[in-house]
Amino acid sequence: MNFIDTAWISVKAGDGGAGHISFRREKFVPKGGPDGGNGGNGGNVVVLAERQLGTLLDFTYRRHYTADNGANGGKSNCTGKSGDDIVISVPVGTVVRDRDTGEQIADLTQHGERHVVARGGRGGRGNSEFVTSINQAPRQADPGTPGEECTLEFELKLLADVGLVGFPNAGKSTLISTISAAKPKIADYPFTTLVPNLGLVRVGEYRSFTVADIPGLIEGAHEGKGLGTQFLRHIERTAVLLFLIDAQSLDPEHDLAVLRSELGSHSPHLLEKPWLVRITKGDILGNELIDEIQQSPFATKHNARVISAVAGIGTKELVEELWKYVSEMRTADPC
Repeated sequence: MNFIDTAWISVKAGDGGAGHISFRREKFVPKGGPDGGNGGNGGNVVVLAERQLGTLLDFTYRRHYTADNGANGGKSNCTGKSGDDIVISVPVGTVVRDRDTGEQIADLTQHGERHVVARGGRGGRGNSEFVTSINQAPRQADPGTPGEECTLEFELKLLADVGLVGFPNAGKSTLISTISAAKPKIADYPFTTLVPNLGLVRVGEYRSFTVADIPGLIEGAHEGKGLGTQFLRHIERTAVLLFLIDAQSLDPEHDLAVLRSELGSHSPHLLEKPWLVRITKGDILGNELIDEIQQSPFATKHNARVISAVAGIGTKELVEELWKYVSEMRTADPC
């Protein structure tokens, strides 16, 4: 399935129905008495967050959404039927903005959360609403007001607690497939992961957190090289970042500096998040070499440990440490 994380659509709320002009037949009442009813209200445009959706793909096929208009008023003071709302379903984690102004309209982070993005027009008043002591037979009614319309921009940000960051083939996909039920594509060539993956990690009874595997960065990604920074929006909501450095790297300090630089070029806010470093692919190293790497200046400086998702080296301890960060963040900000 294609993963689409940005989209735009145009929406139009329903127009209000027009008020009605009519008179009933009644003895001793001028012109029989006014009985024109009000028009119905136009339908709203509503955006609804649905957890079963995982992409904005549908909006590449349909760009225009219009709610129903309100019906006109009728005689005998009958109010016109209000137009039905149109409900647009989006994945949980979708940010809705006005495309023309850039103003954020809604940030839908909970299943079932809904927001009215365009309000329907009000129905017009019928002539029965204009009766006064000096005007007993008004021949006046209001037209309905038009519904709001605008162009919306959707941006999907995965709701993950932990974001995995690393160069292509640093072992992100292998790690997420080991510690969670996610099954990303894994191969020994760069850019195996072309879309973000989201996995649920179970730490124990009633304890779990989500991990996002972000497609690999390379130096110059903020300038559009490789896959660019197009997927970094998906770690903006995370509680902690996990940097994965390949054990075969000739300069791990440089690799880490490049990764953090690319994150900062996308959003300085990312550099303020708690972060950990792990050295991957420990299964290709002997015990002596693992000890040597873990005692190196780089590992000592960043408290980096060697792990292997394939051999299960250090993964249990990593999950517990990540849970510690996640639980602390949830306690500090329960919302």
